Amino acid sequence: MDYAIEIKFKELLAELDKTFGGGLDVQSILFLIGVQELGKGHKNFSKREKTELMHVAVCTVLEPYGYYKTIGRDGDNWPHFEFLKELPPLDERQQQHLMKEAIITYFQAENNENIDNIEVPEVLRYFEERE
Repeated sequence: MDYAIEIKFKELLAELDKTFGGGLDVQSILFLIGVQELGKGHKNFSKREKTELMHVAVCTVLEPYGYYKTIGRDGDNWPHFEFLKELPPLDERQQQHLMKEAIITYFQAENNENIDNIEVPEVLRYFEERE
């Protein structure tokens, strides 16, 4: 795995800890991204809504890599996505690495950093080279 991603992720965690307190992990950051993308601010979400927020976050962070495409919002302003292609088979460690890299890319975009040339995450390059 790419140690640079782990270092960048720890730096991101340190920044988020300033606002949200400690104890954040990939899942909790995805939840925060889902809330951000919904755009309704903090509220008490039902279990179903929390699951949907996680789905929104995963689709959002994987969209730049061509796995999903935003197709619009429903009447309650929930974003909806079109599924474009399957992720290759990844073990748990590879999935965590991919999500960390995608989360970092998301926050770079939020901070208006230059992400015009988003690279395929390292963990996925192997599969693309085999095709």
